[in-house]
Amino acid sequence: MDLMNSLLNLVVPPASMVMMACAWPGLTFIRTCEWIYGYFNTENMEDKVVIITGASSGIGEQIAYEYAKRKAKLVLVARRDQRLRVISENARLMGANHVMIVAADVVKEDDCRRFVTETINYYGSVDHLVLTTSLGHTFYFEEVTDTSVFPHILDINFWGNVYPTLAALPYLHQSNGRIIVNASVENWLPLPRMSLYASAKAALINFFESLRFELSDEVGITIATHGWVGMEMTRGRLMLEEGAEMQWKEEREVHVSGGPVEDYARMIVTGACRGEAYVRFSSWHDIFLLYRTFAPNLLNWTLRLLIAQNGTRRTSLVGTGRPLLEGASPTKLLVSPASPYSPQHSQQQKME
Repeated sequence: MDLMNSLLNLVVPPASMVMMACAWPGLTFIRTCEWIYGYFNTENMEDKVVIITGASSGIGEQIAYEYAKRKAKLVLVARRDQRLRVISENARLMGANHVMIVAADVVKEDDCRRFVTETINYYGSVDHLVLTTSLGHTFYFEEVTDTSVFPHILDINFWGNVYPTLAALPYLHQSNGRIIVNASVENWLPLPRMSLYASAKAALINFFESLRFELSDEVGITIATHGWVGMEMTRGRLMLEEGAEMQWKEEREVHVSGGPVEDYARMIVTGACRGEAYVRFSSWHDIFLLYRTFAPNLLNWTLRLLIAQNGTRRTSLVGTGRPLLEGASPTKLLVSPASPYSPQHSQQQKME
């Protein structure tokens, strides 16, 4: 058996690469046919009901506008009620037939069942469930001294997408609807300062890939992955709910550029309406997945060259036990006291 495994280790990887190269033209032809079919059979979203979580900013906000242009009926879900009011008005001006806003916390199962129930009571159905709730970080894992942020990152990025799915699935079955989930290329592409975020996204992808088989196409699933996208976090601030703001000096001083979030949102909605299983922004990231599978050492060397450290480490101070800004007190390390993640609030009882 050991000899057989050794032989297969030598033969299977290169043979698989040769087979993939030979099959590439056929796969490209099939993909082209699927694209043409989807182009001429795009779902008409007029008067269709769309629930969007994480709709108070970033990708969720832009997706709301894209559905509004298609004259859908929207249910915008987030914790920032005042922010949702502004976005709902914008969506109406862009063509949405009706907009409902619901202040809810997607990591609470009861809240998820509540906004789905309110949607059914008002509209009578759900056609698309769009999950954009996400919370990133930019700290080195070994520098963390305050681990209280860990469960928040995992809860928001994983359970914040699973609970709404569980609540909406019975109604999505009735409408033969679709789930659209926003993930990230970090779910398989290792990058520094994103260990917990990447782990949560990897779990999320595996969950929805498994769910796809369980649903047997009765409910469609579109998984969207993106690389670097210009939004709130990349602009030097990380907004939490209820207006709490996590800021770190180093990140505010770094100039960041990325693909426009508007383009990514447009791709997601277009792909979902065409029934596509995957939307990638940008698709060239896929090549790194091949390297990770067949030549992991080469990928590691390449990433080390691309993300070479110049001089001292620059990292977020969030969770490291040090003040975020000069003169900041340790009690304000993670977020402001108004945040649901502050020590005062947690004793009594999330980025979208």
